[in-house]
Amino acid sequence: MPDPSVPPTPPVPLSALLAREDLGLHQIAGPTDPDIVIHWAHTSEMADPYPYLLGGELLLSAGVHIPDAAGTGTYFDDYVSRIVAAGGAALGFGLAPVHDTVPRALVAACDTYGLPLLEVPPQTTFSGIARAVWQLMAQARLAELRRVTEAQQSLAAAASRPDPVPSVLRQLAQRVGGWAVLFGPDGGEIAEAGRAPTTEARKALADLSGVVAPAVAASSRAAGPAPTSATDTVADTHLATYALSPGHGFVLGVAATHRDPANHAIASVAAVLLSLLTGEQQSGTGAARTSALVRLLLGAAPQDVAPLLGTGESLVVHARPDTPTTPDPVAASALGTALGSPLVDLAKDVVRVLVPADRTPTPQPGWTLGVSDPVAPADWPAADTRAARALARARATRTALVRHGTRPGLADLVPHDEAEAHARALLQPIAHAPALTETLRTWLSLHGSWDRTAVALAVHRNTVRQRIARCAALLDTDLDDPDVRMELWFALRR
Repeated sequence: MPDPSVPPTPPVPLSALLAREDLGLHQIAGPTDPDIVIHWAHTSEMADPYPYLLGGELLLSAGVHIPDAAGTGTYFDDYVSRIVAAGGAALGFGLAPVHDTVPRALVAACDTYGLPLLEVPPQTTFSGIARAVWQLMAQARLAELRRVTEAQQSLAAAASRPDPVPSVLRQLAQRVGGWAVLFGPDGGEIAEAGRAPTTEARKALADLSGVVAPAVAASSRAAGPAPTSATDTVADTHLATYALSPGHGFVLGVAATHRDPANHAIASVAAVLLSLLTGEQQSGTGAARTSALVRLLLGAAPQDVAPLLGTGESLVVHARPDTPTTPDPVAASALGTALGSPLVDLAKDVVRVLVPADRTPTPQPGWTLGVSDPVAPADWPAADTRAARALARARATRTALVRHGTRPGLADLVPHDEAEAHARALLQPIAHAPALTETLRTWLSLHGSWDRTAVALAVHRNTVRQRIARCAALLDTDLDDPDVRMELWFALRR
């Protein structure tokens, strides 16, 4: 029997169609296996329907083609055998308007060739049966899509857990009702989850992994490019393997009791997630970042760990979403990708990105950015502060991106030590109150605008007025004097 050219919809169990009371169908011959399914309904009165069948059909006929002397020869045997040869799944015989009973020879032939035979009552139309089949298919398709969607969500959540690879494998095994395993580049099992299959199936799955991974079991493959997936069946266990991280040799293996499009879609999603996880692990970027973090925690200087991160001089970018929402990890990662850096820090209300100096940040839709000047690793903390101030100015002026200025000025003519000493002395009355110094700095940078300063600091404008008045009183000076403002700005920059 040829494999049916089935449509991209789930098949309908014959038992589900028989359970429809509105159709009144009765099976009177052939096997009653609950696994029998139909892919569509087709009506034909041809004496030889073989050329017109694709396979998997419920063939409907009223017996118009049956000759008067059919019961005394081999007509029904020939008719049923041709349906079976074409891959027909079942035969529905209508009791009207030609026949009032199903011919006994047809019943015998269906029993002989193992073709389910349904008796269709006179009140049931063939078009009604076809409509019922498509309704059942639509319901099955909706259930399949819901199952795949729920699986995608659970797999994505598993990938974000502290142990992402085992979590993804556990979710995959649960969703397909079987066993999931990750093979390493050497062909060994790295991690597994679910109900393990028989030893024979397990070995067959390991051999099958060599078909899709260049680095695994090379001797078991023929020469030529490896496919991205492969399938096999051992006894009643369906096996499938998927190549991960092309060129790295990782392979996902799945063993389940059944194979359907939904299982394949779910396994494909898991393969994509595992490709990202194993790809980063194999390339070393994840390990390098972890190593850099550990060294920093143990007291290493930023310039000592910068080579592990693949960066020298860098820019610090501070970003906040334009909408009044807290940025999430997915949005933060996408921003980092757009700016060309995987070094992303998601804080409560701001995203910080460390960007290589040779990449020029550009405005990003939905974000307000503050960008520091390029600095060496030792100056990253200072650049972080300058990026924060640039972001505050960008938000206050409603500008998509503001860069910290690096142009030399008159302040550079004063020796650094003398400038710092002067700044400490001038600002000493308010140095104990960071809120006052930051408010004064922001207010001066925005040319004394109460409203813009309030936006930049996320406080009420009356709070800004009170703080500036407090600064004027403690500093015992007139903040409306431009010379005073210039001197204070000079001190605050130091």
